[in-house]
Amino acid sequence: MLDLILAIAHHLLIFALFGALTAELLLAKPGMDAATVRRLGRIDGVYGLTAGLVIVVGFSRAVFAAKGWDYYLHNGFFWAKVATFAVIGLLSIQPTVFWLRARRAGGSPAAADIAKARKFLHAQAGLFPLLLVFAAAMARGYGAF
Repeated sequence: MLDLILAIAHHLLIFALFGALTAELLLAKPGMDAATVRRLGRIDGVYGLTAGLVIVVGFSRAVFAAKGWDYYLHNGFFWAKVATFAVIGLLSIQPTVFWLRARRAGGSPAAADIAKARKFLHAQAGLFPLLLVFAAAMARGYGAF
C-alpha cells in the first residue's frame, strides 16, 4: 500500500509542478503590472515548494517502495531523471531571482528582462518531457547496470 500511496503522491506532485511552471509562462509577459509580479512570486514559491516535495517523495519511493533502493541505484535512467530534474532546478533560479527583484522594485519590469526570464521558463518546460521518458524506461527495467 505504501508503494501505491507514494506513486500517487509523486505523480500528483509532478503534475502540480508542471502546472505552476505553465502558470508562470502564461503570466510572464511584457507590460505586466506589480500585482502580476507579486502573483508570479507566489506561484514561483509554490513551484519551489512542490519541487522540494517531489524530491522527498521521489526518494522516499526509491528507498521504501516495492522495488527498493538497489533497483534505482543501479539504473541509468533513474540517474538521468535525477540529473534532468537538477538541471530544471538550476534553470529555475534565474526567474526566481528576477521575480524577487521585480517585486522589490515595485514597478513593471523591462520587456528584455521578462524575455530573459521566459527563456529560462521555456528551457525548463522543454526538459519536462525527458522526465517522463526516463521514468517510463526506468519503470520497465531499462537502464539497469
